[in-house]
Amino acid sequence: MTRREKSSETKVAVAVIGAGPAGLTAAIALATAGIETALIAKSPPQADTRTTALLAGSVAALEILGAWDACRDHAAPLRAIRLVDDTARLLRAPQVQFSADEIGLDAFGHNIENRHLVAALGERAAALAPLMRFGTAASRIEVEDEAVRIALEGGAEIIARLAIGADGRRSLCRAAAGIATDASTYPQAALTLNFGHARPHRGVSTEFHTETGPFTLVPLPGERSSLVCVVEPHEAARLAALDPAMLSDEIERRSHSILGKVAVEPGRGVFQLTVETARQFAAARVVLIGEAAHVLPPIGAQGLNLGLRDAATIAELVVEASRADADVGGDDLTARYDRQRRADVTSRTLAVDFLNRTLVSNFLPLHGLRGLGLYFIERIAPLRRALMREGVAPLASEPRLMRGQTL
Repeated sequence: MTRREKSSETKVAVAVIGAGPAGLTAAIALATAGIETALIAKSPPQADTRTTALLAGSVAALEILGAWDACRDHAAPLRAIRLVDDTARLLRAPQVQFSADEIGLDAFGHNIENRHLVAALGERAAALAPLMRFGTAASRIEVEDEAVRIALEGGAEIIARLAIGADGRRSLCRAAAGIATDASTYPQAALTLNFGHARPHRGVSTEFHTETGPFTLVPLPGERSSLVCVVEPHEAARLAALDPAMLSDEIERRSHSILGKVAVEPGRGVFQLTVETARQFAAARVVLIGEAAHVLPPIGAQGLNLGLRDAATIAELVVEASRADADVGGDDLTARYDRQRRADVTSRTLAVDFLNRTLVSNFLPLHGLRGLGLYFIERIAPLRRALMREGVAPLASEPRLMRGQTL
């Protein structure tokens, strides 16, 4: 335990299990509002070299929570998003560019390396008195009628009215609550890395649509960008095994040299593309956030932003219940959370799945439908602006923090 320890048993209102960005955000939001919270997580064995495109609502939440100042210098604004059909198919979609200034924004969001994001959130969490941090993993979780008992490695025990499961794809919290998932695997894998380049990106993210999936270049500070290259698993493994010079040349070729000469940085990841969704997002004094609740392919910057909306939503509900002297882990609260998150997660999952399947499918009418849709989006400005606004700030599921409001 990195904060006070009175005995081997600690009672709190809320325990957050998992200290990734979603878990840290939930814990900070609760502690900032004065809710006594325990944050339980072992430090990760290695730094995360991936990046996250934080949409404007996520940035607004981090600003309200006091974490954005430590992120700002490590994040690059995303001022425009360009979609390019890079297939050799008969029916190809037109190039479409979305500009943030069309909807009155300076940027759709900011791209930041996960290590900087987690460090900023961790620094903010360490400064909050109502937040007790336990630097060890949960070994057992037992759900009772009135509380959740969380046994830690080393023997300590946390008793909470509500447990927030931010503990990833193999969630111990989800298993303790008896929540099943629906999952499927795509015949694709994503190669992720960061690289330097000779030409400025000017805040424009470019997504080349290929027959195997998106090849996406996302700005980082300076003349650097991050890459998500979705291909068949054997091709992802082949690319990841190339020496730096050969891989740099391959990325430059696939990006049509729009960023000039490329130099890959150390640190590569290969991830099988899967989609997995919990059948319930809350049950029996346990709520699920982030990848404990839903796993999406790294397409369209949806995954972590969904997780941060999960965190902001449960924090808002808990603070409301606490101020009304209601049970912060009661059935009413967990049912509301499940209802509020269901539409957002379902709609984003379906959208990402549809986009991905239209790229890899060999069904010609589907290519035509995708191309026609992008043609209308490119030609009809009100439709384009409506899609941009919904993508940045979904009207039906935007919690207070995402609107830049305190809890």
